[in-house]
Amino acid sequence: MSPDLRSIPSSSLGSRHFKPLTVGLGLMICAVVLFVFNPANLIPSTLCPFHALTGFHCPGCGILRALHQLLRGNVLAALALNPLIGLSLPIATYGCLSQASNHLTRRPLPKVHISVYCVWTLAGIVIAFWVLRNIPVYPFSALAP
Repeated sequence: MSPDLRSIPSSSLGSRHFKPLTVGLGLMICAVVLFVFNPANLIPSTLCPFHALTGFHCPGCGILRALHQLLRGNVLAALALNPLIGLSLPIATYGCLSQASNHLTRRPLPKVHISVYCVWTLAGIVIAFWVLRNIPVYPFSALAP
């Protein structure tokens, strides 16, 4: 007869490690798929609902193609597809690593204090990028993916 799993302490089942390991494995699988398959060849540009409805590029347009280029080591090509990747990727990476550290060791990475001014500045940068990349005049047209 097998033991009742409810009687085993949850820490011995590894439940604390399950979520970050699952997320990490999922991210690694996505990275491998994105490395192997170029989204520019597979995904139509109208996949973005905002672009399909309005014909305009959103701040995230080109991010998958940019990640593909980054995984291939083409930093300049990635920045050409979506310059915001240079701003958003470090922030997202630190957040994911902090969450994983918190789940695995019960100690998150040091919190980074970001002032309200900085948050509003970042929001302004994203909004300005969104508007400027949709102006069909050079040099702004170069911001479109």
